Amino acid sequence: MTTVAPIHRTLEQELQALLRSASLECLVCGEFVLHAAGMITCPECRSTLRAESHSEISQLHLETQAG
Repeated sequence: MTTVAPIHRTLEQELQALLRSASLECLVCGEFVLHAAGMITCPECRSTLRAESHSEISQLHLETQAG
């Protein structure tokens, strides 16, 4: 008998999947996101994600608006 593998992923894994374009799902509302000019934007909830590279460290910035 085989063991059951967990299927949940951490937030960091989800963010990395978005940056690699392996995932096209908004982390906030679940709608499809748009990739343009280094930004990942959700047209439904207007959350945005951008990656900044400073030397060897890559930082992620997630911006959302309540509304």
